[in-house]
Amino acid sequence: MVEGMFARLLSPRYYWRIVTLQILLFCHERTSRVTVSVSVSLRLSGLQGADVVLSCSFIEEGGGMMGGSLFARTPATLVLRDLPMSSDLSPETITPYNPPDEPKADDLIFEVVVSSVEIPEAESLLHADCNEQEVVCELSRYVPRGTEPDALPAHFIGSIQIEGGGVGLTLVLQTISNEKAESSTPPLMQSKLQLPLSQWGTLLTDAVFVVFSRSPSLAAPIGVDARLDCGYRQKDASPEQSVGLEWRWQHKGNGRRILDMRTQGVETDGGTEVQVEREGVSADSTLLIRDGNASLTMKTLKVSDEGTYICTISSGAFQTQQIVQLQITQPPRVFLSEKKVVFQDESPQKLSCHCERYYPLDVHVEWLSQPPSETESISLTEKASLSSHRQHNDGTFSLSSFLFVRPSEHPPGTTFTCRVSHFALQTPSDVTLTVETPEPEAGKYYWMVLATLVLSVLFLYQASR
Repeated sequence: MVEGMFARLLSPRYYWRIVTLQILLFCHERTSRVTVSVSVSLRLSGLQGADVVLSCSFIEEGGGMMGGSLFARTPATLVLRDLPMSSDLSPETITPYNPPDEPKADDLIFEVVVSSVEIPEAESLLHADCNEQEVVCELSRYVPRGTEPDALPAHFIGSIQIEGGGVGLTLVLQTISNEKAESSTPPLMQSKLQLPLSQWGTLLTDAVFVVFSRSPSLAAPIGVDARLDCGYRQKDASPEQSVGLEWRWQHKGNGRRILDMRTQGVETDGGTEVQVEREGVSADSTLLIRDGNASLTMKTLKVSDEGTYICTISSGAFQTQQIVQLQITQPPRVFLSEKKVVFQDESPQKLSCHCERYYPLDVHVEWLSQPPSETESISLTEKASLSSHRQHNDGTFSLSSFLFVRPSEHPPGTTFTCRVSHFALQTPSDVTLTVETPEPEAGKYYWMVLATLVLSVLFLYQASR
């Protein structure tokens, strides 16, 4: 029974309370006291576990106008209990967080026991606030295969994504069945779900299936091998249970299946069936069954591999998915056509800066000059012109920038810099030229010497007569 379950939780061994952490964190090379946006509850018994509390949206289909269908969002709370944490939490950094004094039937508070399945990288939820990352949490109903929508125990699916990097989680939650009643008072029923709540007003659930990615967003250069991380954990999985894995690719309205794998359990001889529709991709069926590792290996990445990859895992009655974004990058090769700048007369000279074979498309080119007598550079970007983008057969791009310079404005010793910024460059790439002092033309000296010799010969010839 729900009340009986909470009676055990409130015994001295299991007693817990929810608190909000205020931890001294080091963010952006400065020390500041940050209030973490998620909350944790600590066992007073000193166990190494924490409960993360997230603000979520409960999503369900609602009737729209003219027979249409709209998705309705209801505020909800998700409490992930017993997450293992490696951080040392000092009691002096903890301030109490008090739940509502009286449970309310309209509140949607999902309390999840996660000790039965491992949730990798769960501690990253605590660091999201310091890293200025938003945690997006969505919940909805879920119907396992072979069950009816109103069957008990009820099931829900939760998606937790840390924007800007961090673990991505998809959890299947199963309500904890009522046991023998230990109280004559009927439990409070949640108004929307019509399910019994605990005496604290939470819906007790158990995480029974988890699909995750430790790196839901990945950037990789052209030509390298990449590994798209995906895995799963399941409560009480049978060793004979078959597991299905599918990876699909989607990008700009196009999509196709990349890999489809069906493998039997470790104690069966059914073997593994694999269909691959992209050369050089693979997944390890042994790791899939033994470790829950569903990662996809891709050989020799191309621009056309960029997109959204959907990892779908089927095991028993459950099937859920996790999304991995793959972005292809290639830094530009930056160079100047001119080897040196020498003004022989007052005519302007053309400087050409080339950015070759980069991806993605956006690139920024700046021109700077620094006279020999100055310590600061002067921007000449507004005086420059750009060529059109050129796309190569491998999907990469090239671009050129041109600048005309005049000797009257740029004396010898002036340094010109072409600075290129691109997503694949950690810092801008600079190429430079320096205006050199012109040397006297050899031809002028030749004719002067020749004329002198001719005049000298004529003079000697006249003098000898």
